[in-house]
Amino acid sequence: MCLLLGNRYISYHVEVNREMDVEWMSNKKTMEQMQQEVDSYIGQFKEGYFSPLAMTARLTEELGELAREINHHYGEKPKKSTEEEKAIEEEMGDVLFVLICMANSLGVNLEHAHDQVMEKFRTRDKDRWTRKDEQG
Repeated sequence: MCLLLGNRYISYHVEVNREMDVEWMSNKKTMEQMQQEVDSYIGQFKEGYFSPLAMTARLTEELGELAREINHHYGEKPKKSTEEEKAIEEEMGDVLFVLICMANSLGVNLEHAHDQVMEKFRTRDKDRWTRKDEQG
């Protein structure tokens, strides 16, 4: 697998536990289901969703925590011995949760947003990168 970090790709090895993979495949959720799940969770609280500005700050905070973990694992800055070990997957989950909260509060369908951006990349950037089948 490759991870896009800045403007370069970093290869890394990911071990897949077969049992977890089978469980994950049977529990796959659509983005619509994830948005509904988050909305049901947030809907049980009087406070509801934070304001868009507050969620932007939260998203920035969570993205910073993800960047910190990536830097510790793949960058030049190792963790201090006193720092808690956190998984990159956990930090990505935090980013996703806040992004879904923001989308829900603003009435954005993330499946539709994804389709729009993929179409943009398919058309605008269709000749930008060398395709694997063109490498010869």
